[in-house]
Amino acid sequence: MAVVCALLLAYLAIMAIRAVMSWFPPPRSGAMAAQIQRIVVDLTEPVLGPVRRLVPPAGPLDLSFLLVMFVLFIVVDVVCGA
Repeated sequence: MAVVCALLLAYLAIMAIRAVMSWFPPPRSGAMAAQIQRIVVDLTEPVLGPVRRLVPPAGPLDLSFLLVMFVLFIVVDVVCGA
């Protein structure tokens, strides 16, 4: 169970990194930052993409991201008992 909790918490951290990176795009000369952003997007888009198709957009606010984070927090609380 500890491995599942660790993976869930790691995914929450990756989601948080994606949120921060969306506010501060990598510099044009930063190949390393662009590579990290690509990896983060590749890890989160399989979850966010289907939810984004179900949840209508609300202007600049990505409700699918908020919904996924909310559900992840609930799953972490139930599974990990935090």
